[in-house]
Amino acid sequence: MPLAKEQPHYTYADFLEWDEGERYEIIDGEACMMSSPARIHQEVCMALSAILYDYLKGKTCKVYAAPFAVRLFPVEDQSDHTVVEPDISVVCDPSKLDDRGCNGAPDFIVEILSPSTARYDRIVKFNKYREAGVREYWIVDPEEKAVFVHTLKDGQYTTSVYDDSAGTVPVQTLRGCKIDLKNIFGSAGV
Repeated sequence: MPLAKEQPHYTYADFLEWDEGERYEIIDGEACMMSSPARIHQEVCMALSAILYDYLKGKTCKVYAAPFAVRLFPVEDQSDHTVVEPDISVVCDPSKLDDRGCNGAPDFIVEILSPSTARYDRIVKFNKYREAGVREYWIVDPEEKAVFVHTLKDGQYTTSVYDDSAGTVPVQTLRGCKIDLKNIFGSAGV
């Protein structure tokens, strides 16, 4: 019986060589192709990005929407093997930014669930973001009209859940920033 071919182990250096027309993430060296998001996903992403962009005008923190490469565990020789493209990233340390994206954990990440990404966002990325030290991670579920807010404390996430009846949700990492869920779910026609 022949030996099974070993699965390739990809790094950030490989990521830099790939065609920009195809979107991939790398988790622990495994390449994961990303499908095009659904319309509702894009509407929620745009609404939330716009609110964050307006709030952050004139401040140190900056908001970036996908595609935006985030090297959670950067290595100088580009051999790091985890590169993600969160739906929304907020970076408050300008020294982490270069022309290609973010080198290190953003302060705040938002992933918007799609049927094809739900398990991945809730388990795989949840654990990677926690391990990398992402201070606040939101999972937005347009179908359920809910936001799962994960806040890092002592290396673990504590979770709060808000539905569209909650009104506003505070962004813990951005002092004074509150997101009115009606502006997210209502504007997206959810």
